Amino acid sequence: MIRWPQTGAFVFWFAVSIFALAGCRHAPDEEQVRQAIASVAHAAEAGDTSDVVKPLSDDFDGNAGDLDKRSLANMMRLVGLRGDHIGVTTGPISIEHRGDRMVASLTVTLTSGGHVLPDQLGVYQIESAWRNDGGQWRCYSAHWKQSTP
Repeated sequence: MIRWPQTGAFVFWFAVSIFALAGCRHAPDEEQVRQAIASVAHAAEAGDTSDVVKPLSDDFDGNAGDLDKRSLANMMRLVGLRGDHIGVTTGPISIEHRGDRMVASLTVTLTSGGHVLPDQLGVYQIESAWRNDGGQWRCYSAHWKQSTP
């Protein structure tokens, strides 16, 4: 079962982190991941479901089984059908190399101009894991938690 408060934040953050991968073939690996995170934010704000999930691996795992790639796409579609608008603001991105993979950590703030439930909005701490699949960096795992005021 999808937990809307945690899933909503993740959906919109993930849109931020994934969309940038498509056009970054010649950028250094770390820069590709940073660009992907920024592009996903723009896609989430635009309500572009396909661009939100494009940089996710097919085996993507969000919050230890709470959200997979398909569930994220469905959630973005629901937001669009409801006519909601999500604002996404990302903080500085910290990237740590772990062998042939990378882990990106950041803070994301979600705001709304629509009917999104208030408990889905706020500040989230996110850690996402990335691997190189066929020359493109894909996010295969992410964990997030809402910061308490």
